[in-house]
Amino acid sequence: MDTAITSEDLEFDRSHIWHPYSSLTNPLKVYPVSRADGVYLHLQDGREIVDGMASWWCVQHGYNNARLNEAAIKQLNSVSHVMFGGIVHKPDIDLCKKLVQMLPESLECVVLADSGSIAIDVGMKMALQYFNATNRPSKNKFLTIEKGFHGDAFGALSVCDPNNSMHSLYGGFVPQNVFCKAPEVYFHNSDPNVEQLVEELDVAPFAKLVRENHQSLAGVVMESIVQGAGGLRIYHPHFLKRVRELCDEYDILLILDEIATGLGRTGKLFAFEHANIVPDIICLGKALTGGYLTLSATVSTREVSEGICRGLAGRLMHGQTYMGNPLACAVANENMAILIEGEWKDQVRRIEQQLFDELAPLAEHPNVAEVRILGAIGIVEVNKFPVRVEELQRRFVEAGAWIRPFNKWIYIYPIFTTTLEELRVLIEAIASVLDDL
Repeated sequence: MDTAITSEDLEFDRSHIWHPYSSLTNPLKVYPVSRADGVYLHLQDGREIVDGMASWWCVQHGYNNARLNEAAIKQLNSVSHVMFGGIVHKPDIDLCKKLVQMLPESLECVVLADSGSIAIDVGMKMALQYFNATNRPSKNKFLTIEKGFHGDAFGALSVCDPNNSMHSLYGGFVPQNVFCKAPEVYFHNSDPNVEQLVEELDVAPFAKLVRENHQSLAGVVMESIVQGAGGLRIYHPHFLKRVRELCDEYDILLILDEIATGLGRTGKLFAFEHANIVPDIICLGKALTGGYLTLSATVSTREVSEGICRGLAGRLMHGQTYMGNPLACAVANENMAILIEGEWKDQVRRIEQQLFDELAPLAEHPNVAEVRILGAIGIVEVNKFPVRVEELQRRFVEAGAWIRPFNKWIYIYPIFTTTLEELRVLIEAIASVLDDL
């Protein structure tokens, strides 16, 4: 079968197919990809470009990974999908065993769903059902921080930034939750009194909202340490530590969104480890299958899960057609096996060091406001924005790099297997456009 994309195909794409956050009347240029190997995307015109986006945080161990391919093929030869209601299968059990092994001991009850935003919805449903089951139905709101992004499902959307996201487009329909200003103190702040600074600037306003609203709050929903698509901000771990303490004090469930940051991206297996705390519920996705298939996991404490079961419904009221999909679980299971082997730690540590050595100096450029780095995450915030996405992407591709900027951020999430030379391609590509923003 001929898999080449023709000019007619591209015209059909332009006229009929919505791409993420795009216009159908004035769409951005798209680049036909014929295959992908390792960290390279092979364009149909013959060019090979280093993927600096990890397919939006998903790919850890490279494209066309032999072990993940084998896991997928083996599972295809047995069963690719079967309903999860009343049926169980080995890939699901093996994956959940690994997740429970990797997470802190208290996180042990797993819901496997379709995508990251659904994982957030599941976590929020858990909190609401838990407090209904414990005769506190008035606890039906969520507290979160501004500049956050948790996905496109309506539950998740209700805890996305109310001013700088899609929130305003769906006013009157999206549930009204409680928002605190985003934390200001940066992860790498070197002030000797940094914890006091966090208390004054970040904890104090958050604690005030908790005290004022705790009787109606079922949960706090927030991204661990790194706020992803909502602004690419990296906040100080002391803030998350104090959020945990406030949730404990006022009987509020802490729901952490690690869809983008979990599974090694920040240099820790889970980003909440930077703060030495454990949430009541964690939401995972994106990298769960190493970029192969869509899958998410919402993992809760037994107290939360058994509390839900004591309610009138007697069960968690959530179920989807592709819940616990065996094919996705089989690939995720092998992906978790690779993570458990631990090579990612040295890979991410090396990437982080190179980012500090070679990307951080771009902060001196007059068109750069700030450079932020953590693990395999590099962010260049520019002071001339919004950036011209299509023009910058054209130049990045010409430089051998796949980087997709937005608003005022040019950022990279290198695949863990990226070499020094390949990462340098990405960094030099960013440096090459700064004069012309």
